[in-house]
Amino acid sequence: MKQGKKFLAIVPAREGSKGIKDKNICKLDGKPLIAHTIEEGLKSKYIDNIVVSTDGVKIQEVAKKYGAEVPFLRPKRLATDIAKSIDCVIHCIEELKKIGLEYDYVILLQPTQPFRRSWHIDEAIELILEKYEDSLVSVSKVRDHPILIRTIDDNGQAINLLRESSTIRRQDFKDYYKVNGAIYINNINNITSQTSLNDNKLAYIMDGKYDIDIDEALDLKIAEVAISEIK
Repeated sequence: MKQGKKFLAIVPAREGSKGIKDKNICKLDGKPLIAHTIEEGLKSKYIDNIVVSTDGVKIQEVAKKYGAEVPFLRPKRLATDIAKSIDCVIHCIEELKKIGLEYDYVILLQPTQPFRRSWHIDEAIELILEKYEDSLVSVSKVRDHPILIRTIDDNGQAINLLRESSTIRRQDFKDYYKVNGAIYINNINNITSQTSLNDNKLAYIMDGKYDIDIDEALDLKIAEVAISEIK
């Protein structure tokens, strides 16, 4: 709790995964991937409850072992490749209401971002309350600057993404940021099925070294090497 507001953290972890089998419970630095997010969420000074939303019994067992609540399983219709994260969030909030648990803000913590730390979460919570905003998203500075990115048209022509000259010196590039998927915070009263979490308004800036998204086997290998550098 912070300033009288209650914070619910949801960790979405569906069973199916194409890039890595059982991705959410595969091992990283000797523990299941999802455990890294659960442990940091439990260290937060402000999170009142951390719930894992999953359709998988194995994930449920692992999540409970590491201290998260898993009071129900997610319906299969909300665990497909096309299911939206916001629908998972709304389902979790509504199910918790049925057992008398209500909150002011929800924090979505994706387990595929294992380098996010508890102090990142707490700083993000402090920021959204300080700014009196209803939504926040974590971002990191892009490594590939958009001034050098092109689309290709039907005639094979390279089209600049930005309408400005790309002949400027690299040190004069403007800063650009990407949504990194580590932290989303929303006022529960303003969440609807049309809410786009990636379009949350207030930006919480994270150092790029904490930004790694585990999607493919190579990502996991890179994370295994890098994790000792960010502890």
